Amino acid sequence: MFSNVRFPLWLVKLFNYEYWTWWVFFLPLAPYWLYLALRNRSLTYFTAVNTCIPDGGVFGESKNDILSQIAPRYLPTGTFVQREEAWESVQQKLIQAGIAFPLIVKPDVGGRGFRVHKINDVQHLQRYLNDTPQPVIIQEYVAYELEFGVMYARMPGEPGGRITSITQKEFLSVTGDGRSTVGELLAQNTRARFAMGELRERVNEAWNDVVPAGQRRYIQPIGNHCLGTKFLNANHLINRRLTAVFDQIALPIEGFYYGRFDLKVSNLEDFYQGRNIKILELNGATSEPGHVYDPNYRLWKAYRDIMHNMRIVADISAANIRRGIKPTPLNQLLQTSRAFFAMSGQL
Repeated sequence: MFSNVRFPLWLVKLFNYEYWTWWVFFLPLAPYWLYLALRNRSLTYFTAVNTCIPDGGVFGESKNDILSQIAPRYLPTGTFVQREEAWESVQQKLIQAGIAFPLIVKPDVGGRGFRVHKINDVQHLQRYLNDTPQPVIIQEYVAYELEFGVMYARMPGEPGGRITSITQKEFLSVTGDGRSTVGELLAQNTRARFAMGELRERVNEAWNDVVPAGQRRYIQPIGNHCLGTKFLNANHLINRRLTAVFDQIALPIEGFYYGRFDLKVSNLEDFYQGRNIKILELNGATSEPGHVYDPNYRLWKAYRDIMHNMRIVADISAANIRRGIKPTPLNQLLQTSRAFFAMSGQL
């Protein structure tokens, strides 16, 4: 694998598919999607996979609306802030919710870590709110070191589901040598080199800090692959105990059949016991089994696993369509998708 810092980034990207642009990676899967669409007699069959999420959870759904359907004991403390809401109202909401700094703030509509920030003080939060032209979610910062993405699926009518993928997220960090600054250490990290501009903005004043020898400093507390987080295959954690935990979480969500829970948990034993789990987000139809982006995973296995999940979505959607659920019309879905990508700057 080409990951040495001596190699130019274009060469690293060419031989490491985890860095490919999302549409380049998924393009070879288009024929399989077309086959599933023909089988379900709908180009947008996947929008019927979750009846509790608009369009099944493709693009543009409200994170706040989805989180509100999850039992509160599994959620971090949070509050919802409307667009251009008065600062005094925001302060009052934070006080009422008991949310202190540092905290996490994110757009209500977004994806792939778009504008998800850890905020350390009032001034930073005010700047963020002034620069964000849409409603946002403010959550307590959960300091647990274990973060996972858990893919869950259940056929309509079945009493329980199954876990199809677990991704463990390894946050970007540097280890000091007593001489180099944070910026210089990041320049020696291939993963960080793909996001140096964004990382410099987020690290801010600490960019020129010299890290003491042997000290490990976490750079990004957000589990976002685009900001240097390493995705690791953790499918070995799947067992009946964990499946039972996620049945307990997912079954009360009426109309939810497929998606990925992005969460933090205090330790593995609590994970298996269903304790101290904080679900940060729940994503629907377009959720990816993130374990395939493990640097040691093979490309053919990645496509195999993604096709397996695509087949699950198609099977669930077919069952819902037979129950009378109508897929979103193609023109309507295209309008929603264009609006989402324009908003997130991906067009």
